[in-house]
Amino acid sequence: DRPIAWMFPGQGAQYVNMGAELYRHEPTFRRAFDRCCDLLRPHLQGAPTQDLRSVVYPAATQPETAAQQLQQTALAQPALFAVEYALARLWQEWGVQPQAMIGHSVGEYVAACLAGVLSLEDALMLVAARGRLMQALPAGAMLSVPLAERALAPLLGPGLEIAGVNSPTQCVVSGTHAAITALQAQLSGQGVKSRLLHTSHAFHSAVMEPILDDFAAIVRTVDLKPPTIPYISSATGTWITAAEATSPRYWADQLRKPVRFADGIATLAREPALIFVEVGPGVTLSSLVRKQVDPHGQQLVVAAMRHPDDRQADLPVLLAALGQLWLAGAAVDGAGLYAHQSRRRVPLPTYPFERETCWIGGAARQQAEMIQPRSAPTEAAAAMTAHPRPQRLRPYIAPSNPLEQHIAAIWQDLIGIEQVGSNDHFFELGGNSLVASLLVARLRETFPVEVPLRHIFDYATVAELAAAIESLLIEKLTAIPDDQIPSLSPSA
Repeated sequence: DRPIAWMFPGQGAQYVNMGAELYRHEPTFRRAFDRCCDLLRPHLQGAPTQDLRSVVYPAATQPETAAQQLQQTALAQPALFAVEYALARLWQEWGVQPQAMIGHSVGEYVAACLAGVLSLEDALMLVAARGRLMQALPAGAMLSVPLAERALAPLLGPGLEIAGVNSPTQCVVSGTHAAITALQAQLSGQGVKSRLLHTSHAFHSAVMEPILDDFAAIVRTVDLKPPTIPYISSATGTWITAAEATSPRYWADQLRKPVRFADGIATLAREPALIFVEVGPGVTLSSLVRKQVDPHGQQLVVAAMRHPDDRQADLPVLLAALGQLWLAGAAVDGAGLYAHQSRRRVPLPTYPFERETCWIGGAARQQAEMIQPRSAPTEAAAAMTAHPRPQRLRPYIAPSNPLEQHIAAIWQDLIGIEQVGSNDHFFELGGNSLVASLLVARLRETFPVEVPLRHIFDYATVAELAAAIESLLIEKLTAIPDDQIPSLSPSA
């Protein structure tokens, strides 16, 4: 019965087909998502579509159109709410109940709805109105900057504001396109690698002020109640009060004030045995929390859905997360888990076909040399920012060959964690798309082959990536005629 805190991501986490396999195979998820879509129809007037199903789960011939529509704030925020609410209802059917919650920006509306502050109907109406009003504002940009709030604030000129403090060393800046471009160039000149976010507006900044009174007036039309489940306010970074939750002005100010996610996690982390569960698409919040909690403590961080570039199927990812919770001591309801399954006997294979690579011809003579990297990570680089290996449920398995050892050393250097093993998963260790790009560059410098960025997502463990790079080496070797392979004898 370890306590659980649900975390609901905000805009920017959405992607086409988020939770598609859950929608197809989990009746509880599908019913909750369909109900949200049906209730939203009258509130999506003027949007490209009034049926979110066609945007979130589009036809196979329309993924690009759906992706463009899902970037529009008027559709992105309701779509995120619907997926996160449906996933929360599925968790509840499986017996996983939160003792606390936190939502990032629009994610707070899911927490408020589950806590009884808002009915589902009212929550969806407000989220749709919020997105519609925001989209009508002038366009803007947002920039993710790996600096602490205190270090970043003096660098901000006119037209720029801190829109979110996501971790002690990670902030988001909102502003006009010109101001954001200038800031990014300034940071680059100082050696700080920032990243533009996929947003259309400068959220949580002064640009939002023209809609605050209009939105507060809409909130006054609904019945707000005190929360029955404690949750963190994204505007204050501490526990929501009954007065705040039932105040229309609070909900208007919440879309203007910066998101204090790091403060909220610090508040939650006072519970030493807490399990953080990201209930929504992607792994952004999980990655942020892992950087903030004690890696030696009992606290566990679990993501329930895959990264958009992760090729794993949705259901295995969710079931693996459930298994992590159960192993860590969280309550799980087995009857709810199997309620919709029909089990039947199936034949099992009698022999495992083990595919092994056999080296033949002249290629064998260069195998050892090609697998050895061009350069090995220095001890200084490996120790520069390495933190002790967190307590993870995947057991540490030492790299089994030189190729795995060198890949693990590069991961340790980039992610900053000691003892990366063969079985460790890139995204579970805190990797993201930015680190993946850096990793590809390092691999290309280290090995005499071109490693595609896609490999980092398709082969996400050290062992899988080592096998993929070995295959690339084999392909390169087999393309060289035997008579052109240099001799590796001592006399050469």
